[in-house]
Amino acid sequence: MESSKLVLEAIARRKCLDATYNRMDVKLAPHILYTRHDELYVDAVTVEREGNPPREIKVGTFKLAGLSIRGVDERSFEPQPVFNPADEKYEGVTLFSVTA
Repeated sequence: MESSKLVLEAIARRKCLDATYNRMDVKLAPHILYTRHDELYVDAVTVEREGNPPREIKVGTFKLAGLSIRGVDERSFEPQPVFNPADEKYEGVTLFSVTA
């Protein structure tokens, strides 16, 4: 699956993803790839939505099947303090995560 490879690359390199989600262009800073109910999910901070910065910095959950990823952007990101890799929802299901 090409999308999961792009997510893994972006997490490993701390690079943003250019994607479409709910018919909107988004730039995401992916923090973790994990499974839930045998589906792949990525929790990411939205850096841009339709070319504009978000009103607040928060971690959103995106079902990988619903993301149309165009590619890995060269824009770097730092792991956000709002992301907690030790959250119990990730316990035993984490495939790959950014490290602090």
